[in-house]
Amino acid sequence: MKKPIVVVSDHALVRYIERVLKIDVETLRREIGRRVDRGVEMGVTGVEVDGFIYKLQEGHVTTVLEASRPDLRCGRQRKERPE
Repeated sequence: MKKPIVVVSDHALVRYIERVLKIDVETLRREIGRRVDRGVEMGVTGVEVDGFIYKLQEGHVTTVLEASRPDLRCGRQRKERPE
């Protein structure tokens, strides 16, 4: 599929999910919060639930990853930029 020339903001994507797909985003937000509350209380940086890892930072869920997929960033050498 060809990449579109327009950029869709996160805000527009969320509104599309809510208004076009009719998905209650706030209910999903509360569900995710309940899944990770105990981990936040314990001060951990990630919680694994049902095969997914919820990454936490300062009381916020910053991303959700599949637990079975390796983090491709680990162990990678950063390429040096030419000067």
